[in-house]
Amino acid sequence: VQLQAFGGGLVQAGGSLRLSCAASGRTFSTYTMGWFRQAPGKEREFLAAIRWGDSNTHYGDSVKGRFTISRDNAKNTVNLQMNSLKPEDTAVYYCAARWASSIATTWPGYDYWGQGTLVTVSS
Repeated sequence: VQLQAFGGGLVQAGGSLRLSCAASGRTFSTYTMGWFRQAPGKEREFLAAIRWGDSNTHYGDSVKGRFTISRDNAKNTVNLQMNSLKPEDTAVYYCAARWASSIATTWPGYDYWGQGTLVTVSS
């Protein structure tokens, strides 16, 4: 599967952004999808994942209550709604796909990656 993330940009602290990830392939609905981010000098951080089938979700502690992941299997997209953004949310954001029904919270657990989209939150 090929992934393309978009929707990043510059936003002020407290604002919102919606990232989307478009996936190719007819079996999108059978992948668990995740979002990660990586800031300069830091490790890739798990943000959220949504399981195929029942769309069960899981969030990283740093974004719980602020970010919401969703998927549209008919459109082969997964979205990340980001609210109450903070300067520390500044990073390159990646979507990823996992060929499994379980959720993984570390990056080696994902098989395919998008190219990343930059989110910059100004103070």
